[in-house]
Amino acid sequence: MKVCIFGAGAIGGYIGHRLARAGIDVSLVARGPHLAAMRRDGLRLLIDGSEEVQRVRCTDRPEELGPQDYVIIALKAHSISGAVDSMQPLLDDDTTIVTSSNGLPYWYFDVPGVPFRGLALASVDPGSRQRRVLGSERAVGCVVFPATEIVAPGVIRHEHGGKFPIGEPDGRRTPRIERLHAMFESAGFDAPIRSDIRDEIWLKLWGNLCFNPVSALTCATIDVVATDAGTRAVLLSMMREAEAIGARLGLRLRVDAERRLAGAAALGPHKMSMLQDLELGRPLEIDALVGVILELGRATGVPTPTVDVVHALVDLRARTAATLASGAPVEPAVSAPSIC
Repeated sequence: MKVCIFGAGAIGGYIGHRLARAGIDVSLVARGPHLAAMRRDGLRLLIDGSEEVQRVRCTDRPEELGPQDYVIIALKAHSISGAVDSMQPLLDDDTTIVTSSNGLPYWYFDVPGVPFRGLALASVDPGSRQRRVLGSERAVGCVVFPATEIVAPGVIRHEHGGKFPIGEPDGRRTPRIERLHAMFESAGFDAPIRSDIRDEIWLKLWGNLCFNPVSALTCATIDVVATDAGTRAVLLSMMREAEAIGARLGLRLRVDAERRLAGAAALGPHKMSMLQDLELGRPLEIDALVGVILELGRATGVPTPTVDVVHALVDLRARTAATLASGAPVEPAVSAPSIC
């Protein structure tokens, strides 16, 4: 079985390392200094107080790899549409696409019988390029719960967790999801097969839509963001707005807001991915985590006043960081984002 991790960053590298350790034929698509370091020194994982090194096939030219049985997309959500053309050499009629990025996957509304079936979201899949090139029929869902971080090129630190719920979009138990489950379990992951993977994806987004931007705006770790009285009130307001949208979409949350906040606080002084990206000068996943809620609010007729405010603030925060890094003056946006 051939597996390609497309986007071997913190999470993708962690998955690839453990699959290689389990003897799976895995390849990593990466770039820049991270790729160079993995080629030179192997993929180094800091886990459980020790360092483990795996020599894994790495490339920035996917066409060298040929068709794969599974392509696990582990890119940042905003990078996927720009990369889909380079994924085509990895695909044939039997390839399964595993979507594991933050936010909603491109296939989310391509499921028979779901409310708003066929809804196209510009914040998720601009121009429907992912849907057109990758195909919803190829896709299965994966939710990422572990926390990892690239601490140096080629070096990934595992902070906690090993759970990756997976599932078919329509909830069926198919041979391809069974094989994915067996592969993940052989790598030491907890990979339960969910009949409600859309609900599981929504549950993660329900937290990410507020934890990430508020963390980036305050430069505070998640334990502080989830327990400070002021930011906690903002989080709860955003979660209530998204919960109302989810109800219109027929989605079910298996925990309430208080429990979701308690779970986040229990992570301790962890920097959310958006804060990590801000500090490293990388683009932020604003559309995938926050803009999508604005877009869904418009589609379902649910007001999102708190999400609107936080979106405007974090969008300007990202633009300010980018312009200050370049030395250019900060300019106001000439219009609101199109998703608004």
